[in-house]
Amino acid sequence: MIRVGVMGGIGSGKSFIAKLFNCPVFNADKEVNRVYKNDKNCFVKLKKKLPNFINSFPVKKKQLINAIKKDKKNLTKISSIVHPIVRKRMKVFLAKNKKNKMVVLDVPLLIENKLNKKDDVLLFVKSKKKEVLKRLKKRANFDVKVFKSLKENQIILLKKRKLANYIVDNNFTKIIMKKKVNFLKKKILYERNST
Repeated sequence: MIRVGVMGGIGSGKSFIAKLFNCPVFNADKEVNRVYKNDKNCFVKLKKKLPNFINSFPVKKKQLINAIKKDKKNLTKISSIVHPIVRKRMKVFLAKNKKNKMVVLDVPLLIENKLNKKDDVLLFVKSKKKEVLKRLKKRANFDVKVFKSLKENQIILLKKRKLANYIVDNNFTKIIMKKKVNFLKKKILYERNST
C-alpha cells in the first residue's frame, strides 16, 4: 500500500487535491469534527481543561474558537486531547484499507505530529495567496486571529516544501487539476511498482 501524504498551507486546497486521487482518503479535519460531534468522552476531557468555554455537547466550533482567541495556549490543550483520538482513527483507517494500492492522508499536521513514515510519498500543494484567502473566507467559522494561531502551529511551509516528493500547483480549473492529479497518481504507481 502506497501512502500519499498531502501537505500545504491552510486553505491551499489539500482536501480538494486528496479527493481527486480517487482512492481512500483519511481526512483529519473531518475526523476532528466527528469527534466533537459524537465523542462524549472527549467532551468531558475538554470541559475539564477549558471549563469557561466548553459547556455543551456536541462541542461547538465557536466555543473552541473563543478559547483559542482568549489564549493561544488553549490550542495546545485542545490538541493534547483531540490528536490521540484522531491518531487512533487513522490507525483503524490504515488497517481497514491495507489491501488498497494507495491511500491518501489529508492530515494538516502530518509532519508536526510525526505521523508520516519514511517511505510515504509526500505532496506539497501550493496556491496563490489571493486564492487561499478567497477559499478561507467561504468557511463558516473563519476567524483571522484563530487562523494565525493555527498557521503558527504548522511547520514553516518552505521546510514542508523541501520534504515533498512532488509539488502540485493548485491554481487551475477543476478539470485541469483532475488531469494533473490523475497523471501524478499514475506516475507514483509506476515509480513505486518499478522499484
